[in-house]
Order: sequence, then structure tokens, then C-alpha cells
Amino acid sequence: MLELKSLTKRFGDKIAVDAVTFNVDQPMMIGIIGRSGAGKSTLLRMLNRLSDASEGEILFEGRKISSLKAAARREWQSHCAMIFQQFNLVPRMDVVSNVLHGTLNRRSTFATMFNLYPKEDIHKAIEILDRLGIAEQAPKRAEALSGGQQQRVAIARALMQDPSIILADEPIASLDPMNAQIVMDALRRIHEEDGRMVIANLHTLDTARRYCDRVIGMRDGRIVFDGRPDQLTTGVARDIYGAGADFSEAATSTAIETLDRTAAVLVPA
Repeated sequence: MLELKSLTKRFGDKIAVDAVTFNVDQPMMIGIIGRSGAGKSTLLRMLNRLSDASEGEILFEGRKISSLKAAARREWQSHCAMIFQQFNLVPRMDVVSNVLHGTLNRRSTFATMFNLYPKEDIHKAIEILDRLGIAEQAPKRAEALSGGQQQRVAIARALMQDPSIILADEPIASLDPMNAQIVMDALRRIHEEDGRMVIANLHTLDTARRYCDRVIGMRDGRIVFDGRPDQLTTGVARDIYGAGADFSEAATSTAIETLDRTAAVLVPA
């Protein structure tokens, strides 16, 4: 389904992603973990073709994605949606219009200039917002929403593309624990209910264990772990994050329990 072959990205003398190779043979939720600077974001940007690989190949269902140009590359990006840490919404635009921006790749220049959308697209956008629990926010400006709500708008925009793959680059890094759980729950439901592949860059071991079917650990641009969440032992975590990191089972369990308690007593914003 998805295959990476010796994928490498250089910035001058620096190697950001170093000969990364892995296969995904069915839709699943994959977490990519590692310290800042490990190459996680660069890897996702190459998958989405926001950045070109220096070497190697990306194939999806046998199609060589890494060599696509111009219109073919834009068409791929409509099938491989990207969600960013900072949401990338238009702050002064209403929520439903932000969601409808997910259709830009298939709209004419005229329709884009005059902000013209078919009724069926508007209805679909509101249905997606309802699915994510924020339909009542549709007429509001994006800047009026909380961070967690804005990230759900970004997820809705990605779903408007009807993508085969959703790439999420640190989707909860700027959120509080309650909203982080809401966003991760939404991504997990999208994978399970829609059968979409979700690949998310994550900072924490806890989140990867809780939500992902498969975890890939990166360090200094290389894959140092690729396996099931239950294989993420303290030793493996130290291989990924460094010997000085504290990843005791007790600390992990406490973090998860705290998140659960928070979810039980707070009402989502």
C-alpha cells in the first residue's frame, strides 16, 4: 500500500532523514515518535510532497509518488491530507469556509476567487463538523475558537479532501491534556470508522501507546524502532529519546490515569 525505500533528505551537509525504509500493507494508525530534530516533520513533508526527497522513493499502491510533478503532485496532496501543529486556518474566516478550503484542489480558479461552493459541499462540511462535535461553531470566525476546537476544524478540512492518508504533524503539541485527548480520539475514530491510514508525529510515548497500532521511533534521522506499542519498553524508549530520559512504567501509567481523570471531570471547550 505505502512503501518508503531509502528515503533521504539533506539540507546542505546535514542529513535530516537518513535512508528511511518501511512498508505499510493496510490502513492503520501509526505514531512516529522521537525528540525534536529527529526528522519526523521532514519525513511527513516528503510524504505529502511539500518537500522533495534528496534520495529514495515513495510508492503508494504501486505509484511512484516521489517523482510526481506539477498537477500530478497537487492531485496526490488531495489524497494525502496534512494536519499541522499550528492549525493553518484563516483566522478571520468563518469555520465552515475554512473546512471548505479542503476542496480547493478540485475547484476552478473562478470559484476560488469568488468563494463559491456547491450546496452539497457546504452540507458535507457541516456534517463533518457535526461528526467532530463542533457543528455549532460553523458560523464563527476561526480565531474565536479554542485551540482544541481549531485543531478539530483542521481535521474537518482534511476530511473534506476525502483522503486515503491523513498526516498529522504534532497535532496535540500545543494543546492542553483535555483537548489533546479529544483530538487524538477523533483521529482514532476516523481511522477505525473510515478505514483511513493515519500517520501522526507524536512527542510522547504515552500517546503512541494509547492510540497507535504501530509505532516508529526516530533518532538523528534514522529509524531505531518499528513495532507494536506494547513493545515500547523503557530500554527502547531510551534508545529513541536518549539515555537520560525517564520513561518508567509508573510515570507512563500516572500520565494516562491523569488524562483519564481530567476527561471525566471537564467539559470540552
